[in-house]
Parts: sequence; C-alpha cells; structure tokens
Amino acid sequence: MKSLLLGAALSATALGAATAAPTDIKPARHDCFRSSQWSGWHAPDASTVYLRVNLRDIYRLDLNSPSQQLTWPGSHLVNDVRGPDSVCTPIDLDLSVADNSFSGFKDHLFIKAITKLTPEQVAAIPKKDLP
Repeated sequence: MKSLLLGAALSATALGAATAAPTDIKPARHDCFRSSQWSGWHAPDASTVYLRVNLRDIYRLDLNSPSQQLTWPGSHLVNDVRGPDSVCTPIDLDLSVADNSFSGFKDHLFIKAITKLTPEQVAAIPKKDLP
C-alpha cells in the first residue's frame, strides 16, 4: 500500500513539473515603427546603419553583406514600401542605397537584424556616427 501511495505521489509530482510554465522565458519584444517616422540615417561602416525614428529613438540595422556605397558622400537610402509601412522585422524593409550620379546605381541591402537601442547604447555611439 505504501509503495502504491509513493508511486502515485511521484507521478503527480512529475506531472506537475512537466506542466508548470517556465518562468525564465521572456515574451518576444517587437519594437515597431512606421517607415514614415524615420527622419535620418548614418552608416558608420559598410555593415551597419543607424536610423533616427521619431526624433529620439535610434535603431541599428545589421546587414547580411556589406555595401561600401553606404559610406560614400552623397548616397541616400531608398525604401520601397509595399503594403503597410510598419517595420517590425528585417523583412519589413526593402532598402537600397543609391548615389546622386546620373548612372542611378543602386545597391540592394539585405538586413539581418533590426535593434532598437537603449539610451545607454545610444550614448556609447560617437556623435559623428549618429543620424
């Protein structure tokens, strides 16, 4: 009888542990913005772009492959919006960098990650690299 009660208690404990919700999992955070809210950009190197959004927020775009054209004087970003203009994930941006020449050369940018920077992270960026 004791072994039967012990077995039932162990089974209930194991079942409770298996169905308990983990406490260390954090919900996914989506810091979205509208492409129309972006007011400036700067590329400190060929693989990183900083976007200023709503005058006070800075987002960092990490690229899959570098584009030297980002660091050329007179280049500008072109975002082709198709559908809603909300930006939450890399696939929401269709960015190219273009120069001001008559050739109209554009380099498509493939974005790996979009990160909204904290005030501390923004403070760590040299002023010359801020948008």
